[in-house]
Amino acid sequence: MMCVHDLSMRQSRIRGEGKSYYHCFSRIVDRQFVLHDQEKEHFITLMRKLEAFHGMRVVTYCVMSNHFHLLIEEPDRQIVRALDADTILQRIGFLYHGTTVRTIREELKRARDAGNNGWEEQILDRFRRRMGDLPEFMKDLKQRFSQWHNRRQGRKGTLWEDRYHSVLVEGDAKALMTMGAYIDLNPIRANMVAKVEDYRWCGYASAVGGNKLARRGLGRLLTTADNVSGSDFEGRWPETAVTYRLWLYHEGEEREISEEGRANRKKGFSPEEVEKEGERQGRITVAEAIRHRVRYLTDGAVLGSESFVNRVFERNRTKFGKTRQSGARAMRDANWNGLCVIRDLRDEVIAPARASRDG
Repeated sequence: MMCVHDLSMRQSRIRGEGKSYYHCFSRIVDRQFVLHDQEKEHFITLMRKLEAFHGMRVVTYCVMSNHFHLLIEEPDRQIVRALDADTILQRIGFLYHGTTVRTIREELKRARDAGNNGWEEQILDRFRRRMGDLPEFMKDLKQRFSQWHNRRQGRKGTLWEDRYHSVLVEGDAKALMTMGAYIDLNPIRANMVAKVEDYRWCGYASAVGGNKLARRGLGRLLTTADNVSGSDFEGRWPETAVTYRLWLYHEGEEREISEEGRANRKKGFSPEEVEKEGERQGRITVAEAIRHRVRYLTDGAVLGSESFVNRVFERNRTKFGKTRQSGARAMRDANWNGLCVIRDLRDEVIAPARASRDG
């Protein structure tokens, strides 16, 4: 069950108990389209740094041209309160320069040398109280992005329209999967792309492109939501990719909706596309894959059938390490009809092509 709130600035936020999930949404002031390619890239980079510092988990996301959506897992605050000095220092390093980490480390050493436990805890609490807390994460994200954007544009003043809106999401299959699909399908509803994986600034497209954090997020979503098989999807992208893609097509099918007595079509996939996706069980075809930047086709070194790649490997065995026993490596993340490469690529295998225009 999902609880909607924050419809009024005077309302206090509805918070979950223990580990909780939230859909967070914020829009640019006056709904201006100011988030272009570079801005979106910087937003996602900053989001990932703050995710690591705060100890949050971005399950999936979508950065549009004048707003963003995040599905966030907030940890149990009891776990955050127990964070030790080494963990806190490691997290500080994800966000701050090395000189800042060294300064804090030296300050902690002085406190320990003086035998002053209260001083040491005071130092750690400066950062600990910011960690694992959704409002702190969102404040950091919006403020830091605003400062970066205003410096680049030579502007002053607020960038975001009001404070962010949030929805507390129940951690079960129906709620989490519905919210995840709603977020990743934003570019489809806006008629910006025909395929979700064509929009590089959403969690699903990033995962298809090989981003480990995006894959981990969707795997976490399915692991948490899956009450049927009890599968652990984290670290198992092939299973995650098929399951989540089929769900996206199910949720993204165009439907007739009624608004104020008028019948309209909800933008989405045609019934034929949904049926075809089901028939091929959520696997990306070669034709779809090569619409993207495919590293196998530029960095695979040798491409062909398993027997061909193995023959090339045998002729060039000295070019590879002594421990390597075979040459052919199966190509991942699409149905490549038996094609193999000699290099076992893992990151950014199928990356969304950079948009030629901003939606």
